[in-house]
Amino acid sequence: MTEKKVPATKFGQFGERDLPSLPGFGGRHLFSRRDWLSSFGMGLGGIALSEMLGRTSAGAEASGGVLGGYHFPPKAKRVIYLFQSGGPSQLDLYDHKPLLVEKTGEQLPDSVRGGQRLTGMSGNQSSIPMVGSPFAFAQYGASGAWLSELLPHTAKIADRLCFVRSMHTESINHGPGVTFMQSGAQIPGRPSIGAWLDYGLGNDHEDLPSFVVLITKNKGGQPLMSHLWGAGFLPTKHQAVRFRSGGDPVLYVNNPPGVSPENRRQLLDGLRQLHEHEFAGTPDAEITARIANYEMAFRMQSSVPEVTDFSDEPAHVLEMYGPDAKDPGTFAANCLLARRLAERGVRFIQLYHQDWDHHGVLKGGIANECRQTDQPAAALVEDLAARGMLDETLVIWGGEFGRTNYCQGLYKPGGDFGRDHHPRCFTMWMAGGGIKPGTTYGETDDLGYNIVKDGVHVHDFHATMLHLLGIDHERLTYKFQGRRYRLTDVHGKIVRGILA
Repeated sequence: MTEKKVPATKFGQFGERDLPSLPGFGGRHLFSRRDWLSSFGMGLGGIALSEMLGRTSAGAEASGGVLGGYHFPPKAKRVIYLFQSGGPSQLDLYDHKPLLVEKTGEQLPDSVRGGQRLTGMSGNQSSIPMVGSPFAFAQYGASGAWLSELLPHTAKIADRLCFVRSMHTESINHGPGVTFMQSGAQIPGRPSIGAWLDYGLGNDHEDLPSFVVLITKNKGGQPLMSHLWGAGFLPTKHQAVRFRSGGDPVLYVNNPPGVSPENRRQLLDGLRQLHEHEFAGTPDAEITARIANYEMAFRMQSSVPEVTDFSDEPAHVLEMYGPDAKDPGTFAANCLLARRLAERGVRFIQLYHQDWDHHGVLKGGIANECRQTDQPAAALVEDLAARGMLDETLVIWGGEFGRTNYCQGLYKPGGDFGRDHHPRCFTMWMAGGGIKPGTTYGETDDLGYNIVKDGVHVHDFHATMLHLLGIDHERLTYKFQGRRYRLTDVHGKIVRGILA
């Protein structure tokens, strides 16, 4: 090999030294940074590929997690998040306000509103009349939790639940609100909760993804966009796999007609070689993500049909989830599928149920959503408990914000009405996975407009969830564009009062 003197200014810290002409560069020494990273010495690209595809150390890193294990012993091994998109009315489900009922028709006092912004849908109303819930409330269980008549099945498991009545957010509209709850930021582009968990802890199951999304079929309301379960700036292998209700549960997971499993295996082996060759010249994490996704799809060809087949479920279990449990894609069927996925080691299972956005005709609208969701959600908690899984499974129910204590539009005594978006306070419930059961945490004022005790912000909710999963929310980070990001941004505190 020929030798050539290179000025120190060309390579900075290496100083003036003799550098060989590298093979494949035609004797050139002024090669690019990418070429240098790919070819210098042992080849950093090859080292990275080996590390990404062949982790063998103990703990979570054995399955691809960057944390290499937990920060502390986890209380929950998995999460089932029953997200109710649209903003369910806490005042008609969980937060009983008899004084608000008494003052129905009266104007919302300025002292209560406190100059807080309203949406454009009700901010220009000349009249803002308060409206109490038209539904009866009662206390249930030894805990005495207040619940609406719309939730008879949830009422039966009240002592297993922790109701957080003091949730609050900055988001006042659906797009930013749902994005905030799912990613810790109001603007799309950040990783979703499940993506963070897959990045940090990896996947404990070889044949199923660690992050699965299920969406109730045939629902309206605000659209659900794929960024809600996306990987953001993390490698795409950490995004969710969505299971669908009709045809193949996972798109393109099955072989096309005329292609045998053996042929598919040969195809993937050849494709992997091409990807590895591409990575050797262009060390891009998305190439390894592509390899991992193809391999997971091949393994799911046998695992997905098995997990989505309810024929082995006893009749009493199907009855417990309700009459819709046999209909794929319904909320009931998705709750049962969530339990089956949890049994098989899927770490984060995200259910979306739309149509809670009741700006008008609230009475009939919210009653209909409760008929679809109340029994299956309660059955899921009871089913997990019966199988000894609830203690290690965190179940979450809630939306992106709450509803106002006043009527949107014209109020007619005795008639139907609607409620606008309300970010100042709303209710979520949690069960299992290290949560203190039979608890009601936080308090709103007598008119249900402001929090007066133990507020819980979205960042606090995320910090607490990660804590239950054995993760310090300040230490699960990813460097992007010169800054280290995390799910809780630069905020978040653990809500100790709801921990068992």
